Amino acid sequence: MTDRPIVVVRGEVVREVPPEIARFTATVSARDRDRRAALARLAERAEAVRALIDGYGDAIERRETGQLWVRPELKRSGEKVTGYAASATTTVTVTDFGVLGELMLRLADQDQTTVAGPWWELRPDSPAYREARRAAVGAAFDRAREYAEALDVEVSALIQLSDTGTGAQPMMALAGHGMAYRAADAGLPELELDPRPQTVQTAVEARFEITPPRIPGR
Repeated sequence: MTDRPIVVVRGEVVREVPPEIARFTATVSARDRDRRAALARLAERAEAVRALIDGYGDAIERRETGQLWVRPELKRSGEKVTGYAASATTTVTVTDFGVLGELMLRLADQDQTTVAGPWWELRPDSPAYREARRAAVGAAFDRAREYAEALDVEVSALIQLSDTGTGAQPMMALAGHGMAYRAADAGLPELELDPRPQTVQTAVEARFEITPPRIPGR
């Protein structure tokens, strides 16, 4: 271990960056007294949702089935079955925000379909994380130099650098003003969505060796 003095600093960066993808869910439901009829309706509606989504081509990065459930409906007392209810949820990942509002409205216009979202996100390997980490390291070096200047010494070596974490939180957007999306089907209203900026926060802790300060009177 060095006998020279050490300065310990923290470099932190908080940035807002545009989202890269948006996710939303579309849930179709069906209900009938007959179980097979309920399942047939569910399959028909799920296929209509898939076909509509697939019609947007490269604007859709991923379409995947999430929760699927089928349950009997019973009388308030006893176990007599009065009907069957079923639902299937599809999660959609969109990269072209220019069609997002239109797609969500068209899905919401389908029979017995519930749409929720969007949730704006960055990709796990987004360059925004790498750029934030670089900036945090630079901030740590700058802070160390500031302390060194205050002591009238120099930073001579980096001893240790540790990453305290990088993160961004997916955010749900509300209808608002900004980017407007016009529904292609006649009769559907316009929906305006604002892609919500993602907050990227990263921090590092660094230990630097500095030249010995000159202590007055010694």
